[in-house]
Amino acid sequence: MQTLTARGMTMPKLGLGTFRMTGAACTEGVLSALELGYRHIDTAQMYGNEAEVGAALAASPVPRGDIHLTTKVWWENLAPAAMRAAMEASLTKLGTAYVDLYLIHWPSPQMDLPAALETLVKLRDEGLARHIGVSNFTAALLRRTVEEIGAPIVCNQVEYHVLLDQTKVLDYCRAHDIAVTAYCPLARGGLGVWPGLAESAARHGAAPEQVALQWLLEQPGVAAIPKASQAKNQKANFDAQRLVLTDADRAAIAALPKNQRIVNPGMAPAWDAPVGV
Repeated sequence: MQTLTARGMTMPKLGLGTFRMTGAACTEGVLSALELGYRHIDTAQMYGNEAEVGAALAASPVPRGDIHLTTKVWWENLAPAAMRAAMEASLTKLGTAYVDLYLIHWPSPQMDLPAALETLVKLRDEGLARHIGVSNFTAALLRRTVEEIGAPIVCNQVEYHVLLDQTKVLDYCRAHDIAVTAYCPLARGGLGVWPGLAESAARHGAAPEQVALQWLLEQPGVAAIPKASQAKNQKANFDAQRLVLTDADRAAIAALPKNQRIVNPGMAPAWDAPVGV
């Protein structure tokens, strides 16, 4: 398992996303992933499955210290008292004394960003989170977070895949030693409809999704958290790490459209806001 480092954090580049995994199937899925060799598990307050993830952690023979665990606070709970309560509730459900990474899940137009980030830092300093970060932050929001407020974030989790350009975010994060975690890294499937990607996959005897995933994982400073509840899909994603992509593969991916955003809720930020604003 490859890892990345950012501002003192070390994180496995491949993780298991758990969005929409619920109940016993969620616990079984996390257990299966840990058995296969995954050591990076991603969840969130909003997913409603932290207790199920925690049950898997408790049942697994893998030591807690060997697992990188991320959870996130929902955008409606960014006021200091609400964030602290959310963190305490998440830790209780997860059955752990700390998380490895605690993220603001979405920015909110009404948020007091300095106060939210100050609370994140306090939670980290108290040992409830080893590291702190954000999710769905644009390059402009990152600049405000890092340069104006001076928050010691180590990660920005964003939608990123072969059909969505994230150059601005990647450039900013790399310039400031901030990791990027790609969610929806497989664009929710169906990648085989793109001939160039299908041809690359055929050359490797692999699925198009495996090529797309390895394209992300080979990038410096980028992790990916594909959601997979079934062991066969978890193994396919895990095995994608073995692919050795060629320049022809990368050229085929570069030729794909890069404007296919999947996740764009009403409270989303202005994705194309200038970095200097």
